Amino acid sequence: MTEQSQRILVFSHKAGVREAIINAVGRRPAADLSRVEYVEAEGVADVLAEVDAGAVDLAILDGEAQPTGGIGLTRQLKHEIADCPPIVVTIRRHDDRWLATWSQADAVLEHPLDPLTAAETVAGVLRARRVPAVNGG
Repeated sequence: MTEQSQRILVFSHKAGVREAIINAVGRRPAADLSRVEYVEAEGVADVLAEVDAGAVDLAILDGEAQPTGGIGLTRQLKHEIADCPPIVVTIRRHDDRWLATWSQADAVLEHPLDPLTAAETVAGVLRARRVPAVNGG
């Protein structure tokens, strides 16, 4: 029996940015993780619907998305969703890292995305989300 894939939501108003994120992270970010399935979101309503439904294991949000950027959206999700999935924010300027931290993002990636760094970052966030096995009752 194969392990269930994990769902990663990728949000940007630009298809090219979504594609760059997906290509950088890849279909299997690490050998010890299952393959990932991507759900693309072009608008905020799509992100809210997917996250509110509990349908994603991780979200990667474009900090430069228009008209609503991923940084503000991350902050909103972290404050409004009780069991919010981990969120990775992508930024274009290194100086925006503090904003991504303020938003309570679980990790930050900078464009241009390095495939090794992107995959390692996403894998680390997914591993941290795992529920540990507990012995006893």
